[in-house]
Amino acid sequence: MKPLGITPGGLKAALSVKEHYRSGQPLCLPGKIDRILIPETLLNAEIDLQDYEDPLPLAMMAIKDPESPMALAAATRLGPLGKQTELVAGVFRLVGEATRHPLVAQSVELITENSFNPVAVAHVRRHAAKYIVRTRQQYTTALRQNLQALLEGVIAPRQFVKEFFELTAAGNMRHQIRGKLVLSLLSSPTIRPSIKFLMLENFEKFPESVRFFIISGILKAEPSRHLDVIKEELRWIIRPERQAPDIH
Repeated sequence: MKPLGITPGGLKAALSVKEHYRSGQPLCLPGKIDRILIPETLLNAEIDLQDYEDPLPLAMMAIKDPESPMALAAATRLGPLGKQTELVAGVFRLVGEATRHPLVAQSVELITENSFNPVAVAHVRRHAAKYIVRTRQQYTTALRQNLQALLEGVIAPRQFVKEFFELTAAGNMRHQIRGKLVLSLLSSPTIRPSIKFLMLENFEKFPESVRFFIISGILKAEPSRHLDVIKEELRWIIRPERQAPDIH
């Protein structure tokens, strides 16, 4: 065990996490750019997160992540490490002071007041798991409601697209699910072209693996009048960046 409870790899990972938040890019599993890091993964102690296991990157997530489920999951995974060294215990207390999420602060307080007792840690873990499931369901419901409101003309297209990105990011939606959802919207004959073009205007906001999934799906789809326009628009989008030169 390292004397201070912190490694050089962990410090480097923490700086990488900070840069991801600064640039608005989602965190992915180490070495797997097609698998977004989600709260359920953070809570699963059986999954090896490599340098993300270090206290510093976990603390960075708990403090910096804009969404409470992800921040809470990171703090929960960090909790048991607090008993290893005084430095890590201090880092954990700092999370409670610096986080923007009251639920994270309350969880840190409960664990530290009980001197990192495994019973307190397990209590926080159980409540975190329930909270994450409930929150994800709420985001999914909001997406469905927004889509229905869009079809009924209740919500403006630009507002729908704005909230689509906010909800899919806040809900830590998996890359593949997000790609399939966007692909279905772009392929649907019932969605107005103006909405599809608004989605494509924000194409660079998608993670790289999601962009490739969408490009491949659209360009390989059966020709149709409404899809041909989308295909041409995608070709113009990817041509300057040469993101997919092998797709025709």
